[in-house]
Amino acid sequence: MRFEQPLWLWLLVLVAALVAAYLIAQRRRTKYAVRFATLPMLEKVAPVRPGWRRHAPAAAFLAALTVLTIAIARPVADIRVPRERATVLVAMDISNSMAATDVAPNRFETAKQAAVEFVRELPEKFNVGLVSFARTATVVSAPSTNHQATVDAINSLQLRDSTAIGDAVLTSLQAVRSIDPDDPPPSRIVLLSDGGNTAGSPVDEAAAAAAQAGVPVSTIAYGTPEGTVNLEGRDVAVPADTEALKGLADATSGSFYEAENDEQLRDVYSDLQSSIGWTTEPREITNLVAGVALAAALLAALASLLWFSRLP
Repeated sequence: MRFEQPLWLWLLVLVAALVAAYLIAQRRRTKYAVRFATLPMLEKVAPVRPGWRRHAPAAAFLAALTVLTIAIARPVADIRVPRERATVLVAMDISNSMAATDVAPNRFETAKQAAVEFVRELPEKFNVGLVSFARTATVVSAPSTNHQATVDAINSLQLRDSTAIGDAVLTSLQAVRSIDPDDPPPSRIVLLSDGGNTAGSPVDEAAAAAAQAGVPVSTIAYGTPEGTVNLEGRDVAVPADTEALKGLADATSGSFYEAENDEQLRDVYSDLQSSIGWTTEPREITNLVAGVALAAALLAALASLLWFSRLP
């Protein structure tokens, strides 16, 4: 929590002084009662004290003063609020390695289903698009608020040769720039790959371009390290290049994930949906804090009236 006018917090010194004065007064009252009467006599002539209730109204009143002082200082807190607009590019690897069956029924079909669910869960006002990449990268569905178009594009994907991760990022950046160049909304690229960069632009070059554009790239390393695919009659190992994908995410202030099965992949997309759909903004909470102070003051007054028939 921060304060727009922190100098007002010096009033808390006055509240502390009131607390000290109250404690001194209570101590003196007890001392004088013991000095001028014997304890047996006090038990007979002094009324039964209300115990903690005697101090509760004063404590609530002092708490109200404390909170009111904080309100006067205009506190500011970071509040999680939903985004009103954003652009999300889903970049999906469609290389032949996605045919591996280490993720049932295979990596490709599971990845498409999870991506479809991800797109459908994004806020309606978000621009969503699809970039597929194999030997080259292609904008299959331009970013727009027509999410069904992106869903249909995901379902129509077919496998191809090679993996151009760098080109996928650069092509996604071009698609991002097409959305309202004068007032571009916050953008994010979500890239899934189950292999390493084997064609097109280097990943480092693409990462530098995304970082300069201020577009985070969140990456998903997909599949198990033991995954294989049959190519031309022989089994070929197709592990994801986790080091390169993590480096891409780190260089662009994105997030890096690993998913080895259907459940983990859906969890990743769910986490991404939550982080993309919300943002943290500083909000002044003076009214809220002042409301708490008023509630504490009213509580002090009500308790005092109910227990002692007087205001504190």
